[in-house]
Amino acid sequence: MSTPTSKGTALITGASSGIGAIYADRLARRGYDLVLVARDLPRLQSLSQQLAAQTGRKIETLQADLTVKADMLKVEERLTADKSLTLLVNNAGLGATAPLVDSSADAMDEMIQLNVVALTRLTRAALPGLLARGQGAVINIASIVALAPELLNGVYGGTKAYVLAFTQSLHHEVGAKGVQVQAVLPGAISTPFWSRAGVPVEHLPQHIVMQPDELVNAALSGFDQRELVTIPSLPDVTQWDTLNAARLAMGANLSLQKAAPRYQLA
Repeated sequence: MSTPTSKGTALITGASSGIGAIYADRLARRGYDLVLVARDLPRLQSLSQQLAAQTGRKIETLQADLTVKADMLKVEERLTADKSLTLLVNNAGLGATAPLVDSSADAMDEMIQLNVVALTRLTRAALPGLLARGQGAVINIASIVALAPELLNGVYGGTKAYVLAFTQSLHHEVGAKGVQVQAVLPGAISTPFWSRAGVPVEHLPQHIVMQPDELVNAALSGFDQRELVTIPSLPDVTQWDTLNAARLAMGANLSLQKAAPRYQLA
């Protein structure tokens, strides 16, 4: 079995199933060694053994619950210390479908910790090494609800809007310094995410549900094209370009000395 030339090490969170496991497969076949992070150690070890046998890559596992501070610090330390790191895939996340008033405050807090706090801290831990080496990338898995906050639970939508804004800001900071960043905005994907969020995927209209391998293949195509924002389901990319251009066009008028005339008292 021949193995591709090494592209360094990719650390993937939420890697034991679904989107994360597909990323692990695709990246190993592209020539990355892997560090797979998730709570479910048996599933991580099974995936690790399978991928190592199929690809010849070095596959490590790191059991961690990123909503637990001690576990998050353990992953941060690995990101800081690993000089071979070239790619961080922030995939781990929680979702919710119920309205805010019907949601558990503790569940919302846990979602914010995973979707926002952990993603931010892990990116912060990885960046100094990537910048020092002048190469590497960060892939952040967001969601279409970043653009459609009326869908699903508003806290979930807010966390994914954060991921999108965070990625755009990060690109502004490091894009010219050799570090590529990408936000991926999936729609409904056929993974266990939906059952955990409260609506089994079987209950969704099947024409809106994408398979995880289709999603990851499209996302990596966008990555290869160096897209900052990849929306795999969107047929016409000019719709995103138009929306983003309109946002940028407002920039010069978002902070002025005087309030707009419509707000002036008579």
